[in-house]
Amino acid sequence: MSSIHQKILIITAPSGAGKTSITHHLMNSFPVLAFSVSAATRQARNNEKEGVDYYFMSVEDFKQKIQNKEFAEWEMVYEGKYYGTLKSELKRIWALGKVPVLDIDVKGAIHIQQQYPENTLSLFVEPPSVDELKRRLLSRGTETEESLAARINKASYELSFKDHFNKVVVNDELRRACAEAETIVGEFLKA
Repeated sequence: MSSIHQKILIITAPSGAGKTSITHHLMNSFPVLAFSVSAATRQARNNEKEGVDYYFMSVEDFKQKIQNKEFAEWEMVYEGKYYGTLKSELKRIWALGKVPVLDIDVKGAIHIQQQYPENTLSLFVEPPSVDELKRRLLSRGTETEESLAARINKASYELSFKDHFNKVVVNDELRRACAEAETIVGEFLKA
């Protein structure tokens, strides 16, 4: 498979917009898609598994991989919390004859688009409003007042970049947003 055929699907959104739910729907709809496991320096949550949800690593290991140019993209998403996409993960998925699905933050998504402009579909999932986003984040029960404020501020900033992506899907109703995303991705995979 030549690199011109090595497609990448990027799904990005502010935290709480429904990106993960839409990603799961697309993964179930298209067997050719394979989830690209990101690297992260944060602690695993109770239900998360190493190598399935993330490659968990120390900040020191992450910084060494940056120096070694092992990342296709990486960001310090929150102070001291690094996330990134390993080049080896993309190669692993392409070797399986599949299309990697990157569920990543807005800045990382822009970097991937810049590196792989011919092969990439970027989908920005937009919440119906910042107030709805706040409600969704609160309902998770995982946020402190401080972390919630940080996420809302970051989300407002990220929303300003939505026009940098190929397609925008407003997640005002999950079933409709999933159907719209499915149509967009189906066309991309056929091309």
